[in-house]
Amino acid sequence: MLGRRVVFLDGARTPFGRARPDGLYAHTRADDLAVVVVRELLRRNPDLPAHLVGEVALAATSQVGDQGLTLGRTVALLTGLPQQVPGYAIDRMCAGAMTATTQVASQIAVGSVDVAIAGGVEHMGRHPLGAGADPNPRFVAEKIVDGDALVMGATAENLHDRFPALTRERADAYGVASQARYEAARVAGRIDSDIVPVAVRDPERGWGLATADEPPRPGTTLADIADLPTPFRSGGRVTAATSSPLTDGATACVLAAEDVAATLGLAPRMRMVSYAYAGVDPAVMGVGPVPATHRALHLAGLEIGDIDAIEVNEAFAVQVLALLDELGIPDDATSVNPDGGAIAMGHPLAASGVRLMVQLARRFEADPGLRYGMTTMCVGLGQGGTVIWENPHHAQYTTGSETDR
Repeated sequence: MLGRRVVFLDGARTPFGRARPDGLYAHTRADDLAVVVVRELLRRNPDLPAHLVGEVALAATSQVGDQGLTLGRTVALLTGLPQQVPGYAIDRMCAGAMTATTQVASQIAVGSVDVAIAGGVEHMGRHPLGAGADPNPRFVAEKIVDGDALVMGATAENLHDRFPALTRERADAYGVASQARYEAARVAGRIDSDIVPVAVRDPERGWGLATADEPPRPGTTLADIADLPTPFRSGGRVTAATSSPLTDGATACVLAAEDVAATLGLAPRMRMVSYAYAGVDPAVMGVGPVPATHRALHLAGLEIGDIDAIEVNEAFAVQVLALLDELGIPDDATSVNPDGGAIAMGHPLAASGVRLMVQLARRFEADPGLRYGMTTMCVGLGQGGTVIWENPHHAQYTTGSETDR
């Protein structure tokens, strides 16, 4: 990136809940989920003066109801940030929080602001994907996009069609592995540090505290999923076990100019090296991370062999496998999603980009031997996004001031 060096200071997320009438957040507002995470980040970083926050950018895919009304600004006010702190809402479907992060990073890099908060929220239980949307009929009538492009599961089936090596057997094995990896990480206590407990209300049971993700299915085996139906196509290959569940949740992170963080005595958890977004055929939107990753690596002056840690959003198993095949990475590579992914823990659409970053930052802290990492995801309507990060705990890491000398 040109301009000032930008660092990721901290990030967190709510527990993720199932998007259904009896789900974890059935009676909790979407904007309140975001408020909980932002308040926790401010609480955990008392040396960060609230008045220094120059922007709050929050994403939602369905910007209606309790996740509408310019989320960044409304959440800033509800959190208790000073009135002079501005904010805005952003939408790039699944990459909303990722885009919010790279957008404010660009603002920091050019000197517009010194510190910013970015994140996303999605309450799919209240606002299902596409509810209330009115796609222009010309998309299909004029063959601008295939009709499948508007159904994410159908695009996953298209990937299986286009790339015969992406078999259901491989996808099933990946889905089972995601559940197992997540459960191992949970038992080891690694997931807990990512999560901010949320007070939840139930009209029948009263108040409770959400402390753990609701979607995971520990103990899932290949035999368990062998006969699952394929809802997106009769005789297809995509099942519930190889798809991310419908999810409610929120994420947020704090970014700053590296020199400002040093002045405040705040230790960075990651440094943003580069980022890129790319468009692809919407009918196979799952390949979006491929050109985005190639461009982000080019901008960073790196090759895929330089990347020690990868966090990829598991919208569908087949989409992850398509990326791994393109990059020459084995299905079971320990560098990729070692603590599981969205197939296990859920995918609250616009919130997931920062969830990937939080997990990567934790991996960097646990292993200083990892120098570079990346967060990447596919995006509905044929896009992909990738961010390259550097580990400040690595022996070869140098600050901007050291580099200038």
